[in-house]
Amino acid sequence: MHWAMHVFEGDSGGMRRSHPLSVPADPSSAFKGFRFPPELIVLAVRWYLRFGLSYRDVEELLAERGIEVDHVTVFRWVQRFTPPR
Repeated sequence: MHWAMHVFEGDSGGMRRSHPLSVPADPSSAFKGFRFPPELIVLAVRWYLRFGLSYRDVEELLAERGIEVDHVTVFRWVQRFTPPR
């Protein structure tokens, strides 16, 4: 399965900086080391939060789309990528 990565070019609003920014070039660095693409992780976390689904529900929705992810993995994504409540 191939996941397309979308790259968005930012615009500084016409202002030029005299020195380079110290912003990481790779916007998905928070996702570095994960087996699944960032888009999938964000989608799973969004489904969990937005629709009040259980981790197993999200696991099942992904399985219906041919993506095998354990519900514990979804739990870990939610813990990692959401602020503490």
